[in-house]
Amino acid sequence: MGQPVERESGGAAQSELPPGQRLQRGWPVTHYGPVPKFRPERWEFRVFGATADGEKHCWNHEEFSALPYTTVMADLHCVTKFSMLGAEWGGIPARTLLEIAPPAAGVTHVMVWAEYGFSSNLRLTDFASERTIFATHKDGELLTAEHGFPLRLVVPHLYAWKGPKWVRGIEYMTADRRGFWEERGYHNIGDPWREQRYSYQEEPGDGPEL
Repeated sequence: MGQPVERESGGAAQSELPPGQRLQRGWPVTHYGPVPKFRPERWEFRVFGATADGEKHCWNHEEFSALPYTTVMADLHCVTKFSMLGAEWGGIPARTLLEIAPPAAGVTHVMVWAEYGFSSNLRLTDFASERTIFATHKDGELLTAEHGFPLRLVVPHLYAWKGPKWVRGIEYMTADRRGFWEERGYHNIGDPWREQRYSYQEEPGDGPEL
């Protein structure tokens, strides 16, 4: 998907580690369940839910691959306490999807859907960050299947579980609801700089209204 570009010499300055994190050399494989088999002829990306025009928007693999490609230098912070600093992520900015398939006025959150029905909820403001990217490449090379090929979401300012591997679509929501790991005890927001790891740490307003 997309065309990788030359990485600038020198790279970005290394970031500080969030509290409780350790520097990771290399990129461990962490996920729940099996690695899905990619079938390009069956692959489809959907934007649905509370869209501005009330319609569902779909792209096949070829169409999604033709969307504007960019790169972001960003860290990856895993809730298991490792951090990978200064990676170059290439792919389609989340803002591109918001522009070509905009949400309705009342949308406050997004549910990111991936293979096997996996889901992760995000505040619209987090999803709309200029650094949130649907990544197809890392450091100029295609993602491997174990790391999310053909598409994973990277939300650099949140813990990595908020950016699922093997993404297949996004749902616009007018009210928050918890995703897969959020329903299983992980924090609803997931800010690594505030160590928002688990749901028992949530403060009023951090989670969906009951």
